Amino acid sequence: MPLLINGQRVDLARPTGEMIRAYPHLEEKAKLLRSQPAQIVEPKGLLYVQQREFAVTTPKDGSVSILGSDDATTCHIVVLRHTGAFDLQPDDVHLVTFCVTELNDREEEDIHFPIIYGIAVNVKTAEIFPATFPEKGPDEDLRSAHVLTGASLTNIYDAKMEQLHIGPYFWRPFPHVDFWLQQDDKQILQNLSTSPLAEPPHFVSHIRSTLTFLKEHPFPSRSLFPDRKPRIYKKNQEGLWEQVCSDKI
Repeated sequence: MPLLINGQRVDLARPTGEMIRAYPHLEEKAKLLRSQPAQIVEPKGLLYVQQREFAVTTPKDGSVSILGSDDATTCHIVVLRHTGAFDLQPDDVHLVTFCVTELNDREEEDIHFPIIYGIAVNVKTAEIFPATFPEKGPDEDLRSAHVLTGASLTNIYDAKMEQLHIGPYFWRPFPHVDFWLQQDDKQILQNLSTSPLAEPPHFVSHIRSTLTFLKEHPFPSRSLFPDRKPRIYKKNQEGLWEQVCSDKI
């Protein structure tokens, strides 16, 4: 899957700074994206994507109008738009907007912070914009627990059925969970974050909630997925996720 800029194939081993200087229009596009204020995206019509998750849909989707993700400090959020039909053949990827590393960085008292923490994409128009998400569900703690226990990249959405599939996920009891829950905020930041000085304010409460969930469900095969089937959600008439029973699908 070659990466191209302006039709030219990019050497993936090339340092990021060199690539930015070689293609100055990338800096201009990043500047334009950074200049936009972050929009608050409400849950109606939203499909929120957590770390190590991905979702694919089309403009014809009658349930989802916005895809989005945030809380990215050392992570990267990738938005791919296919202008034809998806197939099994390897495709060229044309880099249009690049807003990472030095193009998404601000410095304050020698500490580096991202300028943009989250991105949304309008699946009808293909517009991308900085965004924050008051709600990151459904099953936010469950999905976060999956990440904290070493999840691999997971597809969470069936665009044909317009259904969100969560799980089934399985993990072993989280090591020393009681110890971590007893630690103060500073210790959690220093030990459970890749960027302790740049995390958003809700990071620690989010981690505590996830650890509590892991403590309550040390064996998800028993408490969460005894039938080995995913939790399935569809958007209701209000545009919000609603869990549906497997026998109704």
